[in-house]
Amino acid sequence: MANIADMTPFQAVTRYFDQACDRLGVRDEIRNLICTPDREMRVEIPVRMDDGSLEVFIGYRIQHNGSRGPYKGGVRYHPEADEEEVRALAALMTWKTALVGIPFGGAKGGVQCDPKVLSPTELQALTRRFTRSISHIIGVNQDIPAPDVGTNSQTMAWMMSAYAEEHGYAPGVVTGKPLELGGSAGREQATGRGVSLMIKEVAKDLSIAMDHSRIVIQGFGNVGSWAAHFLDESGCSVVAVSDVNGGIHSGQGLDLAQLKVHLNETGTVVGFKGAEAITNDELLEMECEFLVPAALGGAIHRGNASKIRARLVVEGANNPVTPGGEEILNDRGIPCLPDLLVNAGGVTVSYFEWVQNIQRFPWELSRVEKELEEILVKAYREVSALVESEKITYRAAAFSIAVDRVVKALELQGLP
Repeated sequence: MANIADMTPFQAVTRYFDQACDRLGVRDEIRNLICTPDREMRVEIPVRMDDGSLEVFIGYRIQHNGSRGPYKGGVRYHPEADEEEVRALAALMTWKTALVGIPFGGAKGGVQCDPKVLSPTELQALTRRFTRSISHIIGVNQDIPAPDVGTNSQTMAWMMSAYAEEHGYAPGVVTGKPLELGGSAGREQATGRGVSLMIKEVAKDLSIAMDHSRIVIQGFGNVGSWAAHFLDESGCSVVAVSDVNGGIHSGQGLDLAQLKVHLNETGTVVGFKGAEAITNDELLEMECEFLVPAALGGAIHRGNASKIRARLVVEGANNPVTPGGEEILNDRGIPCLPDLLVNAGGVTVSYFEWVQNIQRFPWELSRVEKELEEILVKAYREVSALVESEKITYRAAAFSIAVDRVVKALELQGLP
């Protein structure tokens, strides 16, 4: 295993898995079976660009473990969506679905591209070609993609359509679709709602008053903006947010309604009147009750963990705190609520969408929100109880619960 400061994303996830196996007494042969992904696919994606040139992109679909159900995981369009990152995210999906108790395994997809510089025509061509390339390993009962960084409901509509060209109409082959194509009410805001629900629960346990809580959010995309909305509704004060261009801060709390108008007009939070400009580094180091890194991985690491002044770190993104960074946070008494619990709202409502597609029976938003809260709060309570009884971290407890469920599923099937 690599030095903790030099770990790749997959090595970091494997480290947490190994620690859980040590606590659970899992046999080495079972560890090796689970740690090794079931299937890894790398595809070439040639796209005729708008200027007539031909660009070749590289895409991946990695299926980590399917012992508890069909593979499930998003598709990420990002320049850094390489094989190593996608493998780590696929493993995280295995543990995330197991932790919240929904009947899926873990997978992830990725295309190495910058979607911001591609036209809608180019994005559609790329998506359709990628989908056709992986269509024989995805399916309603096989592997169900969803949106992730750089993709959205439109991407899923294209994927569904491309899959249907070869396999027939099957809306359940992807989740996160537009409502008009069988998407679920509440899916867009599900991950952000889950973040807010987890903060509410841990605040109860630690006797932190929500109406006196300062929230700092790194990343103001789908997850960060919805988390801010729900936390603001709960009486919290969102004092700082940021995006790739920089951050803003207001000690009195940001006016989120006006910020949304500004964001729609300019495409960034930067320049919002009534707030001071700050850097992303300054944002992470602000004093607050809850710091929510909701951008990309590796935001908190050995280089800046000693400067974090939050009472708790709540992982809205995947892998935002490195193992080295978390060691420092733990030593300083700053708990970290892990990604596989905090941002599981998205995959949970994806499960609801899949169920609705199979049954051909849509749910009302009220039912989605009720079922989501029940599942996530139950998962949090299981994690919290193990933290208390075993005196371990939230991440250690979450991995222990998730790994135990996957191990039992494999053993009950007679494998190996």
